[in-house]
Amino acid sequence: MNNDLSWMLDGVLEIPGALHAVLVSADGLLMASSKGVGRDHADTVAAAMSGVQSLSRSIGFFCDGSDLKWRQTLVEFDGGWVFLISAGDGAYLAVSASPDVEMGEITFRMQQLVGQLGKALTTPPRENIGARQ
Repeated sequence: MNNDLSWMLDGVLEIPGALHAVLVSADGLLMASSKGVGRDHADTVAAAMSGVQSLSRSIGFFCDGSDLKWRQTLVEFDGGWVFLISAGDGAYLAVSASPDVEMGEITFRMQQLVGQLGKALTTPPRENIGARQ
């Protein structure tokens, strides 16, 4: 987990009703989490959010028959929301929120964060370390 990015995720939580934030790699690994999220929970959320994004991306054709680019997934529960957006190449930002959160504010703040972090949020391709030896 990249603790250097964790403090930036806490900024999203300034929106009333925002609860937790995690930064996830496309392969489901935890990159960073906001304070108050335990490592085990953050790892579980990271893996799940990668799967949610993959499933969401695969049904773009359902909108109008063409292969559309995925932008955001929103999941509603009895007790709140989970927002998931792209955070650069190979990375996703997920934020949980209470049912009364201002949805426009939270998505705007998420987009701002992604814009501020820019290249810091992109996941570099994995290297085969054994090939260098």
